[in-house]
Amino acid sequence: MAKSLVVVESPAKARTISKYLGKDYQVLATMGHIRDLPTNRLGVDLEHAFAPEYIQVKGKEKALAALRKAAKSAERVFLASDFDREGEAIAWHVSEELRLPQKKAWRVTFNEVTKEAILRALENPGHLNMALIDAQQARRILDRIVGYQLSPLLWEKIRRGLSAGRVQSVAVRLVVEREQEIQRFQAQEYWTIEAEGMGDEPPAFAMRLVAVGEEQILQRPEPETRRRKKGEPAKRLIADEAEAKALVKEIGRGALTVASVTQKRAKRNPAPPFITSTLQQEAHRKLRFSPKKTMVIAQRLYEGVDLGEGNNVGLITYMRTDSTRIADIALTHLRHHIEERHGKEYLPKKPNVYRTKKGAQDAHEAIRPTYMRHDPESVAKHLTPDQLKLYTLIWNRTVACQMAPARVLQTRIELENPKGHRFAATGTVIEFPGFLAVYEEGKDDADNGEVPGRLPALAEGAQVTVRSIEPVQHFTQPPPRFTGASLVKELESRGIGRPSTYAAIVSVIQEKEYVSLDKGRFKPTELGVLVTDLLVESFPEILDAKFTALMEEQLDQVEDGKVNWVELLRNFYDSFRRRMAEAKVNMRNLKRETIATDITCDKCGRPMVVKWGRNGRFLACSGYPECRNTRECDDNGDGSGRSAPQEAKGQTCPNCGKTLIVKSGRRGRFAACPGYPECKHSEPLKIGVKCPREGCPGEIVERQSKKGRTFWACNAYPDCDHTSWEMPAPEPCPECKHPYLVHGKGPLRGRLKCPACGYKKPSEIGGPSEEEES
Repeated sequence: MAKSLVVVESPAKARTISKYLGKDYQVLATMGHIRDLPTNRLGVDLEHAFAPEYIQVKGKEKALAALRKAAKSAERVFLASDFDREGEAIAWHVSEELRLPQKKAWRVTFNEVTKEAILRALENPGHLNMALIDAQQARRILDRIVGYQLSPLLWEKIRRGLSAGRVQSVAVRLVVEREQEIQRFQAQEYWTIEAEGMGDEPPAFAMRLVAVGEEQILQRPEPETRRRKKGEPAKRLIADEAEAKALVKEIGRGALTVASVTQKRAKRNPAPPFITSTLQQEAHRKLRFSPKKTMVIAQRLYEGVDLGEGNNVGLITYMRTDSTRIADIALTHLRHHIEERHGKEYLPKKPNVYRTKKGAQDAHEAIRPTYMRHDPESVAKHLTPDQLKLYTLIWNRTVACQMAPARVLQTRIELENPKGHRFAATGTVIEFPGFLAVYEEGKDDADNGEVPGRLPALAEGAQVTVRSIEPVQHFTQPPPRFTGASLVKELESRGIGRPSTYAAIVSVIQEKEYVSLDKGRFKPTELGVLVTDLLVESFPEILDAKFTALMEEQLDQVEDGKVNWVELLRNFYDSFRRRMAEAKVNMRNLKRETIATDITCDKCGRPMVVKWGRNGRFLACSGYPECRNTRECDDNGDGSGRSAPQEAKGQTCPNCGKTLIVKSGRRGRFAACPGYPECKHSEPLKIGVKCPREGCPGEIVERQSKKGRTFWACNAYPDCDHTSWEMPAPEPCPECKHPYLVHGKGPLRGRLKCPACGYKKPSEIGGPSEEEES
């Protein structure tokens, strides 16, 4: 009979730990929470100190029976759930449910599921932390009050099945407000003058016009709020094509003289080790993992993986953390690995120390590998492909964070002609790679107004031939829509949510259909916009990001023992209750609202009205219930029920001869007959470009991948499998005669390029937006 019982949350964690301990220990799993608030009622006594009503979670009878039996015969019970608020609450619920006396119940915590960490924790047990438990209870009750009182209000005013939450509704508001910014944005046209030069020796290099005489040429518009400093030289933005072409003509193709060569040595420091939010962001950038997927895989790596012959090992430390700290013993092993694998020159004299952000709980280490002997190559055969990808990412980031900085040589060459036109070219050479030999943090591409590249060796006074010069059109871009990773970054920067909640927030707003993924980015649904507008109007504090961040700080203070959790809830609820009473009377009731239209019912001739239903706005006959005719409401949000359809150029219906119109569906845009429902013909949307494959009669059409990304393919598939991720333009290449050019992306936005030979020219026709190409 085992003398001690060890209780953890998951079977995987239990299997790993049981192999580290002898026959005197029995390890059992709770399978998550064993007690929680009831699902069919509020479960909180609002009149008596917010006392929670905890009940046994359905389906946990078997696990609880096993725990009770084992605890009865055990001399000691070690509660070994995760060391955070949720883990502490699980340990407390187990202790309460099993009615464990204090002398028998012991709390053990560890940051990694390794034999050394488990044995060390069992040798130094402690007791439950009631401050952590109070903080978890306060958060749970706070969220329950908001969710279980706001949601029925939305059922009454809009439709059943909707939900609202203290944090999720703020996240939806961020997405909605970003979409409103995009809609308000007005693009500003500007131009740059770009040239290619060649000295006496290759390579050729790119450069941009930066000044005309004493007047600087701006490479992008400056913010309207920026004030000009005293003594600052005059600046000029090339605003239109005529001005740009006049400058090109004025400059001509004459030789340029090197006016100055400036070189500067700089250091690039490695990024800190992963915390929860940065792991989710980088996994999205490099691996295209959603925050939820990242955390599911990380959980498995933490709880333990079988490395053969029953050798279960936790490969990474705890993955819900906001600390960049690494334990001293781990640093020692890490530095030894760097010196042995990469050499002494890659090892800094002292370990790199990173500052943890203000307000971080710092309860755990950073996310790192547990053993340096388990490199990705040695464990690859025991991991799934996705596990290996994430483990490799964590491994490389951890190793790089303790390596020497990279040393780079930055060069800027300025060239001018006798007329006073000054060009600049920049280049960067890595003199010593340092941490870049292992890892470089992912970043979004951005045009910084310079044209970087490898530069030839040029001295002052050297002559450079201008091989080509052209004006390039640009447009300012609206702020991009959020991805899952960038939304997590925004939440973290505003102090909304905590490491354990980021992935859940991002998942739930999709599940509730408040946002949808449009080409990999979040776009608010009509429902999301409507619910946000109603909640902001009636509950401005709840939907305020600053207020939500303040509540998170107060919950942290409960955890630190500085704030009483009941007082926190009482202060919140007094205001919330008044707002609820007002909203029940004053909030718009969309169930009862109708908007008149000039559209006639095709069944009874009565006028149709716009109403709100389960799937959004729709057209319904005003003669309901005598006439139950309904139609899709295809308007621009103005309530008219009508919109001017966009014609699909050159596409006609083979059945009725009408010009097809552009429609949108779950798999992107398509062309459909305007005579629907009488005529149901639809086909892919053509762009006026023939397939470039020799002998193929097909045309290029717009398609959408399963992940929502737009691409262009031949409509003769599967006989022809030609595809392109760049939007073709109906214009052949003048140099290599390729059948079409494509619209450039990023720094090449506003230009056409040849996919075969690289020829480039300014675009005179519209291409895809930044959101469409992401």
